[in-house]
Amino acid sequence: MKLTSGHLTFCTNIYAGENWMAHFAVLKDSFPVLKAQLSPEAPMGIGLRLSNLASIELLEENHLEAFKQWLAKEGGYVFTMNGFPYGGFHHTRVKDQVHAPDWTTGDRVEYTLRLAEILSQLLPADMDGGISTSPLSYKPWFTATDARKSATADATANIIKVAGALHHIHSQSGKVIHLDIEPEPDGFLESGPEFIDWYENVLLPAGNEESMIKNHIRLCYDVCHFAIGYEPHTAIINELQQKGIKIGKIQISAALKAKLPASVSERTVVLDELSRFDEPTYLHQVIARKDDGNLIRYPDLKEGLADGENPAVVEWRAHFHVPIFVEDMGLVQSTQSDITEVLNLQKNNPFTAHLEVETYTWEVLPTALKAPLNDSIIRELAWVKNLL
Repeated sequence: MKLTSGHLTFCTNIYAGENWMAHFAVLKDSFPVLKAQLSPEAPMGIGLRLSNLASIELLEENHLEAFKQWLAKEGGYVFTMNGFPYGGFHHTRVKDQVHAPDWTTGDRVEYTLRLAEILSQLLPADMDGGISTSPLSYKPWFTATDARKSATADATANIIKVAGALHHIHSQSGKVIHLDIEPEPDGFLESGPEFIDWYENVLLPAGNEESMIKNHIRLCYDVCHFAIGYEPHTAIINELQQKGIKIGKIQISAALKAKLPASVSERTVVLDELSRFDEPTYLHQVIARKDDGNLIRYPDLKEGLADGENPAVVEWRAHFHVPIFVEDMGLVQSTQSDITEVLNLQKNNPFTAHLEVETYTWEVLPTALKAPLNDSIIRELAWVKNLL
């Protein structure tokens, strides 16, 4: 839905269904209910997530035309897409495979170009469009310095190919589509400083035209991911603006956090609560803050829990997208205040037109936090709308 500070939507990676017809069936069932509650008098946007298979199927026969007709009938529009997860994202073990195939591969390029073709046909004429994507690759896959440097170069070259294709779409249709790189813990790019360093010292020197790169390659600011690293949102966003690096999309999401008491008995109770979030589908990287301010990184909740009694650790942030409308969950909390900080910056001085709520973990949440899916989406979007 259109707000004064941007277009607000939710990401359809919340839905199971990896082929197009299954995904479309859920959309047809859910979207009219959401729109009636949230935007009954005005069009409402959709943040579309397509698996590789669904992207292929949508371009077959008359599926895309049928989808366009349905959007027009229901008052929907697509302006942003999630191109991070390539394969199955529900009812399967995802973990580190969410990065596969990574940006060193032709498969990732072909998939992203297919999404760009679809978005170019769905995007309203008066809007820019964005496709969020993985932060090049996953660090544990390339532990040697030379291997990681080579993989970064290959991934960057492929991203420049996509920038060229997006520039061609712009020259042919007038529509601006950008690829929005999404840093996350243990990705090749996992923080604001790493993204900026790569952008200025690897991406721009490798490209032929700075203006083209800056127009079509942007940052996806996933608030959860930046909060996990205890990053200073205001300083990062200001630095990006000063350097002329655009933010293509804010993904509005909250991480799990917890204070770890010094008392062994009290800490045990908190760790027991955190262990309820240790589930087998997604990666839940943990970044712990020590009493001296230094950070410890764990690749998943299991490894964090194994070191949970470390007396030097005073706080945890975990990559688990918890509901954004709740901050205090008893023994554990969320990074909701980080969302408030970022959205207040956006409200006072908009730096992107794309606002996408991305809580995809409803199926794997502890029972006490679960609610009917449509009700949950409505509650999250209403919370953001009220804040903005």
